[in-house]
Amino acid sequence: MTISKGKARLYVENELSPNVQFVLDKDQAHYLNRVMRCNAGDPIDVFNGQDGEWQCHISQISKANAELTVNIQTRRQISTNGPWLAFAPVKKTRTDFIVEKATELGVSALIPIFTVNTATSRVNAERLQAIAIEAAEQCRRLDVPKVHSAQTLQSFLDGPLLNRTLFVLNETGNGRPLPTIIKSEKKTPDACFVVGPEGGFQTTELDALGKLPFVTMVGVGPRILRAETAALAALSCWQALTGAWGRD
Repeated sequence: MTISKGKARLYVENELSPNVQFVLDKDQAHYLNRVMRCNAGDPIDVFNGQDGEWQCHISQISKANAELTVNIQTRRQISTNGPWLAFAPVKKTRTDFIVEKATELGVSALIPIFTVNTATSRVNAERLQAIAIEAAEQCRRLDVPKVHSAQTLQSFLDGPLLNRTLFVLNETGNGRPLPTIIKSEKKTPDACFVVGPEGGFQTTELDALGKLPFVTMVGVGPRILRAETAALAALSCWQALTGAWGRD
């Protein structure tokens, strides 16, 4: 049986199973009512990052409230282990862009890190999490990457990295091409890409990173790339070689 897509797609935190009813928050109710012009009975797709995707219908809707009733599961949850992205935040709109596009490219965690040359001193992780949720809704992901609180580079390195290999994008030319690195591995490692700020990492930071056993330096070619370009180029390359783009 083919089920048509709902009029909208939302991330919710409710448990999803047949006939469950739940009330949306005010922002989501406003979105369905005022933006999407939905009516009672309209189908809505929802996901919570654990139970797959389900189609619901609007059982009640008003200016500030909306209630959904769960009907049927349309996609099963699949286990994913996308790469992390640790990045030095840049200007506001460009940081938003990084979060949005990295979500579309399958990252499982986003970690803003402060380096010596980082120009931005404040990061609103809650706001960035909302951007990640919206991106996941739009690209039909079944989960949402976690946006961590901003931290210093050293705090990040001292934290729980869960045995991930850190692929540090090195603009100085001291690094190997990512395809070469991946092909040399016996199995695809759990990855975290680390992207520096505008102006790049300082030499002392690169030297310290290069001494760590879990760090691999990745070359980014002969051109100087913006931070957001480097991050998304690396994630795209990773997807092409190891992720969804590489599947038949």
